[in-house]
Amino acid sequence: MVVATVIVGCVVLAVLAFLVPRLSRHPERGAQRTLGAGARAGGKAPGILGRLFSKPFHSSSRAVSRSGSAGRRSRGRMPF
Repeated sequence: MVVATVIVGCVVLAVLAFLVPRLSRHPERGAQRTLGAGARAGGKAPGILGRLFSKPFHSSSRAVSRSGSAGRRSRGRMPF
């Protein structure tokens, strides 16, 4: 369920970043903030479990960042 949500979020963010690059920053930051909160909550587990629980949130945060930047970059490469 979480994986599907992150995938849909990345696709929506990439399309939004392509259509309106400046306005896509706010939703991207909101997604980053939400995933950061999950990573912080998962990191409170003791020892190695903390790293294991927070890792999916860190990788999802990186995916959201990459999809937004990819949409803005592809918009910048368009000839019009």
